[in-house]
Amino acid sequence: SKKKGLSFEEKRVRMMEIFFETKDVFQLKDIEKIAPKEKGITSMSVKEILQSLVDDGMVDTDRIGTSNYFWAFPSKALHARKRKLEELESQFAESSQKKEALQKSIEKSKIGRENTAERAALIEELAALRQKKEQLKSEIDKYRECDPDVVEEMRQTNKVAKEAANRWTDNIFSIKSWAKRKFGFEESRTDKSFGIPEDLDYID
Repeated sequence: SKKKGLSFEEKRVRMMEIFFETKDVFQLKDIEKIAPKEKGITSMSVKEILQSLVDDGMVDTDRIGTSNYFWAFPSKALHARKRKLEELESQFAESSQKKEALQKSIEKSKIGRENTAERAALIEELAALRQKKEQLKSEIDKYRECDPDVVEEMRQTNKVAKEAANRWTDNIFSIKSWAKRKFGFEESRTDKSFGIPEDLDYID
């Protein structure tokens, strides 16, 4: 069967072994030679793996002259693990406190909400009151047209519509007069041609 390649994390672990076992400082080209031979890490992935370790603060790097050097000592890794452990322990303690506070809050909120006959009766009464509220709201909506504000709004709307209608009526009369003067058309002929009612008049 075909040999399974190393996972990204397995490559990271093996590369750290290079630093810890040798306790030496390397250039990239050095690691690219050592990693494939001793740790089974393909040379093409060395740079990516190394950069990920640098980004995570597990490997130190510095530029000296024109070259970059990389190193990682076990003592630093130990301190990093200790800091991480302390951080996780702090987070765990904080989470435990939050959990305890939430549990107390839940227990407190249960007080007065026990499934008693009195509570059941109150819930039923509340449901009935909500239904009554909806009925009253529907009744109010029915009589909305009698609302003074609504009536006044309708009055203003009617006034605007009336003014607009009379303005157009005035325009029609003006056009009819112009046609009569310009072309000698009788008003009855103009009314018939354009479908203008004979009893067209202003709205009082």
